[in-house]
Amino acid sequence: MPVMDMSHTAESSLPPPQAGSGTAWEPASAPLYMWMTSRGGWDLMAHGVLFLTYNQQGGPRGEGKAESVNYLMLMEQHKLGKGTLLFRQMFSAESLTAPHPGFPELFQTGETYHGQPLVDHQHPHNVFGELSLYYTLPVTSKISWLLYGGPAAEPALGPVTYIHRTSASGLPAAPLGHHLQDSTHTSFGVVTTGVVVDRFKLEASAFNGREPDEDRWDIQLAALDSWSFRVSAAPTRNWTAQYSYGRLEHPEALEPGSERRQTTSVEYNHPLGGGNWATSLVWGRKHKDIDNSIQNSYLLESTVNFRRRDYAYTRLELVDKDELFPGAPVHASYRIGAYTFGGMRDLLQDRRWQLGLGADVTFNSKPAALDPVYGDDPVSFRIFLRVRPNREDHH
Repeated sequence: MPVMDMSHTAESSLPPPQAGSGTAWEPASAPLYMWMTSRGGWDLMAHGVLFLTYNQQGGPRGEGKAESVNYLMLMEQHKLGKGTLLFRQMFSAESLTAPHPGFPELFQTGETYHGQPLVDHQHPHNVFGELSLYYTLPVTSKISWLLYGGPAAEPALGPVTYIHRTSASGLPAAPLGHHLQDSTHTSFGVVTTGVVVDRFKLEASAFNGREPDEDRWDIQLAALDSWSFRVSAAPTRNWTAQYSYGRLEHPEALEPGSERRQTTSVEYNHPLGGGNWATSLVWGRKHKDIDNSIQNSYLLESTVNFRRRDYAYTRLELVDKDELFPGAPVHASYRIGAYTFGGMRDLLQDRRWQLGLGADVTFNSKPAALDPVYGDDPVSFRIFLRVRPNREDHH
């Protein structure tokens, strides 16, 4: 397949449906790294990433592990009436390349392992990350209607998930605030509809708010008893912003009750001569009904690609965590900081592929009460190879 960068194919400030995740918008100027061809009136696209990593987490609760973060997304697009139909399928082999309990990551929480809450690990993603359709229909020159959903899809809740954010494209690790911001990117049952008016979008979703269970190989459909809405704006080709709110019914496998979630995010992308600069600012809040508790998360991440082959990136987070000690009688909330700094260089860039070598280091801040468990100043690092499709500019 010829490689095509679709970020420059239109002057509109609205990003194409192939960009972002679910129906979330990334800036229209963000580069796309994918293969694309056309067959019989269908536009066929594929993109993905493979990280081969040695991950060493510091402190008394840290561990070292060889692992792989990976996904492959296939897309098929065709005209349907006056609109456009897009099918998406995303797959991940992380259940094999980072089997349970998954990826070691200090202070990370969310989902389960052997019937117990996961702590200090990021869970591997499901084999079926997305199976969806996305239909857009122009109504006037500035108004269009969208319909999206499927048995594995992403509701209108949160920013572009970190897996697909350009600002996070060099980071193998999930944010510590993932379960307060964008953890619904794989939901087993979603229906979304919305309207785009000029540079604004309003959408609403009904979905299954339960997190996937420990079986990563199946699709766990349930009632669409959760809901969300999102307001998005794309004022220029370089900027997008969103606010979203949702109610998730019984999202946690081991915790009764429901939760309300709010997120706000701003994304900026700026093409450079010989590269690109992408930055995201994200706030996420979780309000648990069972104890009326509130946890907040704040994230700033940025990746700059310069001289074609070189990358520098950072992710700075502050996150409230109340799940670090699931066996405790009282679940205290702790404010955790994670500060990651890294870089990468592409060793190979041919017409179809990029192969890069990178490394990063993460420092943490925490209350002194956690020192006996996590150590005074735990420091973690990763060394990795990244493989992904290359970018070629076809105007």
